Amino acid sequence: MSKGLKIKLFLLDNIIWIMLLLFFLVCAYGVPRFSSWTNIVNILYHSTIMSMLVLAQGFVLISGNLDLSIDAILAFAPGLVILAATNWFPGFLANPYLCILLTLVAGGVIGLFNGACVAKLGMNALMQTLSVSIILRGIILFLIPFSIFPLHPAYSFIGKARIKALGNMPVAIFVTLGIYIVAHVVLKHTVFGRNYLATGGNRRASYVAGVNTTRMIIAGFVIAGVLSAVAGLLTAGRQDSVSNTMGQGMVLLAFAGALLGGTSMSGGKGTSFGMLGGAILLAMFSNALNLVGVEVTLVYAAQGTLIFLAILIDRFRVQLRGRLLRKEQLIRLQKLEESQEAS
Repeated sequence: MSKGLKIKLFLLDNIIWIMLLLFFLVCAYGVPRFSSWTNIVNILYHSTIMSMLVLAQGFVLISGNLDLSIDAILAFAPGLVILAATNWFPGFLANPYLCILLTLVAGGVIGLFNGACVAKLGMNALMQTLSVSIILRGIILFLIPFSIFPLHPAYSFIGKARIKALGNMPVAIFVTLGIYIVAHVVLKHTVFGRNYLATGGNRRASYVAGVNTTRMIIAGFVIAGVLSAVAGLLTAGRQDSVSNTMGQGMVLLAFAGALLGGTSMSGGKGTSFGMLGGAILLAMFSNALNLVGVEVTLVYAAQGTLIFLAILIDRFRVQLRGRLLRKEQLIRLQKLEESQEAS
């Protein structure tokens, strides 16, 4: 592969950061107080929950599937555990750290169920996770008709705490960044990550090569479930309560963020830091609309437009990548023919 093609593919894969920079510059010039340090911290803080959902959705998309239950898991996992700790088993679940662990386990178990249905039973991921989302929302609406508050300080720590030594920077920002770094290492520097990307790119070829593709797909859904539960912890901590409306309407925006970040609907492509860029762009977009004072009804239309653009960019990126690779292959073949003729 030529150096020029490598540069073009690198720019294509990281186009989200170019978009992010351009959007920031436009808003810094045209939107009052947008570029202030306080607002930048506010954007990063409010992007943490969406960042977890974008990463969750991105992991599933890499395997060539889609998960519509992540926002329901966000509400269900902490809601169920806090309800159990306050009403059902207050003595047994008095330890907040045990509650945090059980919240993550609850998310992972739901992800395991989704993965098993898709990978082992051959169910359509879109319809299966949509049904799970509706079930979880219905259960949480029944179990928690009203918000439960306040929460134990340890349970709400990652969503609410701030570090005074760093100018009151929210802990959630550093937790999110740490999780993304771990995800980057897993995807790019481990055997699991390489096998997982290969499964999404070509499941049949990966299976022939000895990869347990069923296990890979299930693992992707489990990871998505755990990340959704982390998003639930961040949400519950930020509002110091759990409610049945947490995360509502966030799943399609998470899908858009993953696509904007370079994850492909066809599977096999995606980076954690690209997804982070997608999540930050979503937060910047929402923040700019709020500062400008756009009507709430128009915000929904703007978000729908963003989802459409994300799908459009994904198609453009896939087609352009294919065109560049085919052109490179033709150049190689021409050079090979010329060398054979010369000899």
